[in-house]
Amino acid sequence: MNTVLIIGQLAGGIGLFLLAMKFITDGLKLAGGDALRTLLGQWTKTPAQGIATGCLLTAVVQSSSAVTVATIGFVNAGLLTLFQAVGVIYGSNIGTTMTAWLVAILGFNIKVELFALPMIGIGIPMWFLSPTSRKGAAGQVFAGFGLFFIGIDTLKNAFQTVAQSVNFAIVTEYGIVGVILLVGIGFLLTVLTQSSSAAIAMTLTAASGGVLGLPSAAAMVIGSNLGTTSTAFFASLGATPNAKRVAAAHIVFNAVTGIVALAILPLLIWFILETGRVLKLDETPTVVLALFHTTFNILGVVLLWPFTQRLVAWLRHQYRTTEEDDTRPRYLDDTVMATPALAMNALIMEIDRIGVLARQTAVAILTHGSDYGRRLQSRKETLMQLVETVGDFINKTQKLSLDAQDAAVLSQTLRATHYFAEATDLVIGVAGLRTTAQRLQDHSVIQDLTDYMRTATNWLAKIELRSTKSNIDFIQQGYESLEQDYQTIKDRLLRSGATAQIGLRELDHLLDLLSRLSRALERQLKGVKILVLLLEERNLTVAKKEGRPKHQEQKDKKMKIDDNEKTRLV
Repeated sequence: MNTVLIIGQLAGGIGLFLLAMKFITDGLKLAGGDALRTLLGQWTKTPAQGIATGCLLTAVVQSSSAVTVATIGFVNAGLLTLFQAVGVIYGSNIGTTMTAWLVAILGFNIKVELFALPMIGIGIPMWFLSPTSRKGAAGQVFAGFGLFFIGIDTLKNAFQTVAQSVNFAIVTEYGIVGVILLVGIGFLLTVLTQSSSAAIAMTLTAASGGVLGLPSAAAMVIGSNLGTTSTAFFASLGATPNAKRVAAAHIVFNAVTGIVALAILPLLIWFILETGRVLKLDETPTVVLALFHTTFNILGVVLLWPFTQRLVAWLRHQYRTTEEDDTRPRYLDDTVMATPALAMNALIMEIDRIGVLARQTAVAILTHGSDYGRRLQSRKETLMQLVETVGDFINKTQKLSLDAQDAAVLSQTLRATHYFAEATDLVIGVAGLRTTAQRLQDHSVIQDLTDYMRTATNWLAKIELRSTKSNIDFIQQGYESLEQDYQTIKDRLLRSGATAQIGLRELDHLLDLLSRLSRALERQLKGVKILVLLLEERNLTVAKKEGRPKHQEQKDKKMKIDDNEKTRLV
């Protein structure tokens, strides 16, 4: 068989495998986005649970990158601590070895013509007919596994042909230099394909076809494992500080594990072979290499776990100046876009951060008045830059494959963002209210204005994002009380103007300032209620998919704001 045909077979096999992994990963993320979110949120409370969850999710989703991105999203949103996230990263590296076991156990023992082609024939129509539904996602996964087996079969045939015509023994004759060269090849394959699964599948099929000896293939597996750090590195470029910290943890784990595995490579291979004999495992190269891949990743967890607290402390110390820069987004970057459910959560958290900054600005203005004036322009520029960043993120997210619910979330989040921006514009014009009020002759009116500003300050300071009925009631009742106070003060000022106690020009100025403040408070109310409503709706959606008791769903539904109220809000 000529060289061009062999290269074509290898390239085709790799391409099919990469397409298969994309189908499987994308389909599982769409089908189980909420389940992924629930597992990460609820099953990482202890270090052992974090490792187990990371391992399980990566084994199911077949992508450590997808789990890492999801973990970054949860750390960004404050749902996971950095310590918990590191545990998930440890587990995901163990879970990613499932690909090697799939290749070893199924890849060479399945008749492609009996299973793979029918899986594609069933899965692709399901996906085409309903690309954004769970049924379509299941079809995508089904087709992905069919492509997976065809890709493995194509690679196996290509490497068997290579083994008959090419002698690779010379690569292993250079001792440590040869080992480093093989590690570099494994690393390069992962960097080029951006998939350690593809690189490891190629290595296992090459070893099965007799192209690579066991030590050579083991060195390439180590290189492939190290190559996953490139994905984490590229993902962290321009990302949030939390994303960089999680990516750094991933890089540290793989680097330490790879170095240790290389240092004791002969001992590890001996241990694997002996373990295989004790467990009565098939001593084919693919099974031995799959066991090797799993063993040295577990060894990495054992070695690094005692130092995890120190690693987390060091990571927290990194990138501090960037995190403290208010003009940069804290929750949004391209990594969270990989999973729409997490992108929605990160978006809500970033917009809430804009709302918090807007409320802090309002509190400072109401407390310090004109003395805060010199800092207003800087604060406004910060908020406007964040608003622009959120707008860019929403535009990018709209280009993803979103279901109707997520598309509606984008529209509502954009509206909430504009409400907070308008609230800031309005409240900046109120900086002179305190000074203007102090010039009044009527001390009772001065006291009423002072009490009104104090009450508004307390209301703004106590607002926080929680999806509970009591929180919605507190926000709504606080605003209604403030609105009553505003109308009372407005009436008193108008009466004072009618009796010439206040000049008309001064009266108009005071009424304008009070109107601005009232509208700023209204915009805050609308923005916060939209975010609270979105959180509540998303939680209710998760509850339904997880099969919560019917009476609990009915109880939760009573807590929802009805459609008429939602329309009135926006």
